[in-house]
Amino acid sequence: MSLTDKYDGVSVTTKANVYFDGKCVSHGIVLADGTKKSVGVILPASLTFNTGAPEIMEGVAGSCRVRLKGESEWKVYGAGQSFNVPGNSSFDIEVAGEPYHYICHFG
Repeated sequence: MSLTDKYDGVSVTTKANVYFDGKCVSHGIVLADGTKKSVGVILPASLTFNTGAPEIMEGVAGSCRVRLKGESEWKVYGAGQSFNVPGNSSFDIEVAGEPYHYICHFG
């Protein structure tokens, strides 16, 4: 997957989704074809996210360590890299140093 830097013709939810006392902030976007995504940032923290739909997390800037539910190994991801999270699952994410900027592709 190549690094996404711009979407044309989108609808943006202007009120931010704020999670974990402000350690993760995102905005929802809907593309012209109805595809839903979110764009956001995770500040330095160790967090656990639960998923409903499958997700692809695309790194835009910064880096993180990720451990998917049921796995013992942590993997490192940076800008231009992505990881898949199954639906109805969870993942642990650790961000140290600079914030991790991401695009979450749902479905």
